[in-house]
Amino acid sequence: MRRYFFRILRLRNLLAITFLLILLYIIKNTTEVRTIADVAKPVQQSLRRFLQKESDKEYFVPTSLKKIDWHNYQQIEYERKRVGIGEHGLPAHLPEKDSVIEKDLYAVNGFNGALSDKIPLNRSLPDIRHHGCHKRLYIESLPTVSVVVPFHNEHWSTLLRTAYSVLNRSPTFLIKEVFLVDDASTKDFLKQKLEDYVSQHLPKVKIIRLENRSGLIAARLAGAKKASADVLVFLDSHTEANVNWLPPLLEPIALNYRTVVCPFIDVVAYDTFEYRAQDEGARGAFDWELFYKRLPVLPRDEENMPEPFESPIMAGGLFAISRVFFWELGGYDAGLDIWGGEQYELSFKIWQCGGRMLDAPCSRVGHIYRKFAPFPNPGHGDFVGRNYRRVAEVWMDEFAQFLYRRRPHYLRIDPGDLSEQKALRQKLHCKPFRWFMTQIAFDLTAKYPPVEPNPFAEGQIRPATHLQFCVDAHHGAQMEPLQIKACTRASAAEQDFQLSWHKDVRSKSRNMCWDVPDSSPKSPILLYSCHLGGGNQLWRYHPDTKRLKHGTNDNCLDWDPPTRSLYIKPCDNSETQEWVIDSVDNEMLDRWDEVAKRVTGPVEPDVE
Repeated sequence: MRRYFFRILRLRNLLAITFLLILLYIIKNTTEVRTIADVAKPVQQSLRRFLQKESDKEYFVPTSLKKIDWHNYQQIEYERKRVGIGEHGLPAHLPEKDSVIEKDLYAVNGFNGALSDKIPLNRSLPDIRHHGCHKRLYIESLPTVSVVVPFHNEHWSTLLRTAYSVLNRSPTFLIKEVFLVDDASTKDFLKQKLEDYVSQHLPKVKIIRLENRSGLIAARLAGAKKASADVLVFLDSHTEANVNWLPPLLEPIALNYRTVVCPFIDVVAYDTFEYRAQDEGARGAFDWELFYKRLPVLPRDEENMPEPFESPIMAGGLFAISRVFFWELGGYDAGLDIWGGEQYELSFKIWQCGGRMLDAPCSRVGHIYRKFAPFPNPGHGDFVGRNYRRVAEVWMDEFAQFLYRRRPHYLRIDPGDLSEQKALRQKLHCKPFRWFMTQIAFDLTAKYPPVEPNPFAEGQIRPATHLQFCVDAHHGAQMEPLQIKACTRASAAEQDFQLSWHKDVRSKSRNMCWDVPDSSPKSPILLYSCHLGGGNQLWRYHPDTKRLKHGTNDNCLDWDPPTRSLYIKPCDNSETQEWVIDSVDNEMLDRWDEVAKRVTGPVEPDVE
């Protein structure tokens, strides 16, 4: 019996070994296994067929999740050695002899076009990324890209520098095509000369011409319709892509095609072409007039820098999106005219209709913010108001009323036919706007409330011992000091202030706040644009002691009667630190700690 048992055991082992050898032989002869990706590939293909069983849409699915270093060290070293005007993003200036042409090109561009022409088209840029980006790896299987750059009468060198920066700082095989979409430009050099130049020097660049001035939105749509790559990257026509900018945009899309990714937008100075950071991150938002605003990065995202983080609203001009997802969302609403509102329409659609949007700190693109808009009004009436009305009516639900309260004339604008957009929203089973406001833009209403709370105090602000004098902003410019003058209601004075619910002291006639950049004793109070961020502009009034206390330190508003100088000093018991404000809302002051309290996570929607 025992001998029989061992014989069976040896037979079973022999069969198992034989089966294993046969299996290995089959695998070796049917697949060349080099990495785990080779094993995963058939599974991925089956998954793709399953997900797309009812659709012929071919969105990109990565074939390998292996992480690699995408930096082009040869290009980085080449740029490091470059010298010359504007290189490394350093500020540049023209000699006096070029002042006439400098002035002429300023007038037609809103930036220093003459200086731009002196700077190489392929100039080097400083690497100002977060230190964590330098060693960051991305998956080796990334989608191909079609870059869409709309332009209207763009300056020659800034347009071409945009194209060169994309091509020079991107992996060659990822860039399938770059579309320069001409929105009926009238400058001669943007006609045949541009065609000849790109044909000779930039074979991946293609020019699309619109016969009539159609605007930014139509130009982007025209480029997107011609695109054939996996991902669309939209850029403005006066931008510069920085080092290793593309992989951080593409990886989140490769992993989830319903993800939209925006780069950090740096500043290219309109006068010197200096390349510098705008900031180190903020989340896009809006106020209730649909002006673009920014919210602080959330604490959890600060801790995870430079990981991509969610942002409610895109700035508008620079982003990457899966071509399939872009058209699933219907692209841009074709009823939006020229420009204005398109970033809200697309941002709302992305979030409400099953997608998400990220900012990628390791992707940086410089942008020229013009000194002024050089182009005449295209003669389409209030196209921005009409665009905002379309966006509000389709996507904002009951929250549209807060826009109309501030801009009641929008209700008199005909938004045109909205049936196609509303049908799209229904077809995609998009979430209500309340969901967006409570789950995605959950901290927006803390900083930009639909209904403004009352101010803590308002009116003229007087020294308690000299009631004939008032603090006066004297219609001064930014960074000019506040003064003490005789109280008056005359229009030449600016003595009417508000301790707003933002906890700043601001002029009631304009967006100018009391600012103290230097907290040392006897530092003056300066005028500065209200930034709603506290800090230098944080003030609190204490009615019991009549003190106006600045910031979170122990400084109070003080003055010198003989010279009427106004400044801050450490709080003490002196009478010169006592101030009387015309109207004080004690109920609001009692709620000080509850007002403008920072929200750092989703808010549960109202349950009716």
